[in-house]
Amino acid sequence: MSFSLNEVEATAKRATRGAGYGWGLSEEAGKATRWLCAAGLDGAQILADLLDRGLAHAPDRHRPACQGNEWGGDEILCPLATGAALSDHMGSLRTSEITLTNVTAPALLLPFAANVARNLKTPVTITVDGVEVVTDGPSLAVNPALPSDAALVRVALGGTLTAPAACASRAVPNPVAWAVLNRFAHRTYAPATEASRLLGAGSGLSDND
Repeated sequence: MSFSLNEVEATAKRATRGAGYGWGLSEEAGKATRWLCAAGLDGAQILADLLDRGLAHAPDRHRPACQGNEWGGDEILCPLATGAALSDHMGSLRTSEITLTNVTAPALLLPFAANVARNLKTPVTITVDGVEVVTDGPSLAVNPALPSDAALVRVALGGTLTAPAACASRAVPNPVAWAVLNRFAHRTYAPATEASRLLGAGSGLSDND
């Protein structure tokens, strides 16, 4: 079953919030998932795998310590927090590459790299455990097969965009992954009350008196 990119973004945003992330990173997750799907990757699957890891329950342990251009954390790095930090520190890339160690779901860094490329008006190359991926912002060079966890990620300005993936207008997520996102998203819905049930059903009163 296919979904519009708007549906993907809204569902991903709510799912990330339902998993325990703040609204800021949840919005970033929605945009990132949409971008991945537009680039031909299964962003829903990538995000669902991340949310199932439960990193939001101890966010400080999974944020990078942005000291110099070599970033690490107490435990495995969350790509949402790391991607947001990359956007905040993109100016550092003008002098040297940024090196990240021990990152989960590294594919989720690609949309943030695309944001850097758009803002700095130059392609960005991400090397994930030896696999190079290039983005110029809107496009991504050849859909990559990236690992679920990466020991070493390098982000650098420059690179040549060859064989860019066609931009998709709809997404066809893995049904199991889509169900996972909806399960998390439902945590954000307020439980029904008697008053809301009555409003949802009209007057809630019988006219047969």
